[in-house]
Amino acid sequence: MAKIVIDPITRIEGHLRIEAEVEGSRVADAWSSSTMFRGIEEILQGRDPRDAWAFVQRFCGVCTTVHAIASIRSVEHALGIKIPPNAELIRNLIMGIQNVQDHVIHFYHLHALDWVDITSGLKADPAKTSALAASLSDWPLNSPTYFKGVQEKLQAFVSKGRLGPFANAYWGHPAYKLPPEANLMATAHYLEALEWQKDIIRIHAILGSKNPHPQTFLVGGMAIPIDLDSQSALNADKLTEIGLLLAKAKDFVEKVYIPDLLAVASFYKEWAGIGGGVGNFMSYGEFPSDNSGKPEVLWMPRGMILNKDLTKVHSVDQEKIAEYVDHSWYDYAKGPGAGLHPWEGETKYNYSGPKPPYEYLDTDKKYSWVKAPRYNGLVTEVGPLARCLVAYASGHTEVKAAVDMVLAKLEVGPEALFSTLGRTAARGIETLLIARKLPEWLAALTANIKGGDLAIHNNEKWNPDTWPSEAKGYGWHEAPRGALGHWIRIKDQKILNYQAVVPSTWLASPRDDKGQRGPYEAALVGTPLADPKRPLEILRTIHSFDPCLACAVHLFDPEDGETVTVQVL
Repeated sequence: MAKIVIDPITRIEGHLRIEAEVEGSRVADAWSSSTMFRGIEEILQGRDPRDAWAFVQRFCGVCTTVHAIASIRSVEHALGIKIPPNAELIRNLIMGIQNVQDHVIHFYHLHALDWVDITSGLKADPAKTSALAASLSDWPLNSPTYFKGVQEKLQAFVSKGRLGPFANAYWGHPAYKLPPEANLMATAHYLEALEWQKDIIRIHAILGSKNPHPQTFLVGGMAIPIDLDSQSALNADKLTEIGLLLAKAKDFVEKVYIPDLLAVASFYKEWAGIGGGVGNFMSYGEFPSDNSGKPEVLWMPRGMILNKDLTKVHSVDQEKIAEYVDHSWYDYAKGPGAGLHPWEGETKYNYSGPKPPYEYLDTDKKYSWVKAPRYNGLVTEVGPLARCLVAYASGHTEVKAAVDMVLAKLEVGPEALFSTLGRTAARGIETLLIARKLPEWLAALTANIKGGDLAIHNNEKWNPDTWPSEAKGYGWHEAPRGALGHWIRIKDQKILNYQAVVPSTWLASPRDDKGQRGPYEAALVGTPLADPKRPLEILRTIHSFDPCLACAVHLFDPEDGETVTVQVL
């Protein structure tokens, strides 16, 4: 069989290599390999647990807030700390707008070019493009003049041979199906989304002091003061500004993102039967109404779907999570076949066998820096699709209504959700619902403040002298890419062990001790390829997961000494 190697996969965070065997113009088998490593978890050992959130934000330059919140929740769980309602609402606002911004960026700037042929837009009639856009929504930038201006801008790029972000793609590929007018419309919205996301993420600057790497997270609550009469605190003017930005976010999602998603998906309905993957889905749940840790207080529910069965939602038990390294470039002290729970996890560079690069990976042995997490031995998909399926099967009112609306518009059944198209649609559905929910959290925060509740932090257990000699906890968060967990063990007021099992560790995992494929690998099997030399279809499925390999690998080698010298000129 012919073998395809895509290295690196672009339009993702981090470094990902995909190898695939092709038989009869279909993917017969696939292997996912992270070829990068970096280190945080070992660095944390011996440090104050209250400082961990600031370090773990550096797992990634994109997924910063998500690691901060998971870390803080792990410490709060270990020490039994409850936070004030205002702090919970501010956290929901920060994490909610993170999801909305991240999903819009993913659709337009990371995933859309798998479906949209930018160069085809040069052939479009701006008047027909305007008519198409107007038929989808009343977005103000729908005039023929506007689309003609975008087309001229695109032509100027092409004429100068400086295509910028559009330089490397399979333009003209036979798998592209959109008409020129739809391609021009999507190109215009690609450019608009760049400006939009820059504005709405200012909410992080207001509530978190900066973006990326917000500075106001704090074990026990938040570090942003509330004072309606102070310009250096969260006041009435800033609450009003946040409200205007949330309205802007919701407007773009409702009038641009969702119409574009439905329009593009209508041309690719066959992808409702491609990329289904492993069939098991897990959501930790997110957006709590209080700090009790109980599943019933979560707006997005916790649970598991097994074997694509939407008639039953199974509970999630963190004790059943283990990571395997039989096909990863690590060795456990317990030897091959061992699965370690994160509290006992090891992330030390103690493997001395062959490592990349290769012309081809030795996939019978170790071939990735990513570990292989399993839930009770099962390969499990996480992410927006998992959240959507768990909520849908749980009877979540808003999710069920939105999913049914999308399925009806695309004229497909619920089985279509288990696919590359379903994964992409679920991300849009979630974005829409969170964009509509965010103003409710802001209204609740404003009402608390007007009622005289200014509490933002619980100082009760801030003094380490009040801590037990040993403690352990875990913090869960549903990051844009899926279920994120941080596990911490504390001894004598210092971090004894720390492990993060991130969404892309679940999704990009290699084979485990039983030879079970990871979710990326399983989803690619059976994928049709119109032109194996230009494997656009592989990118469609991989990008539907929104990979982040920087988060997935956290290796540190304290013994290897200097590896590179950088001279400042």
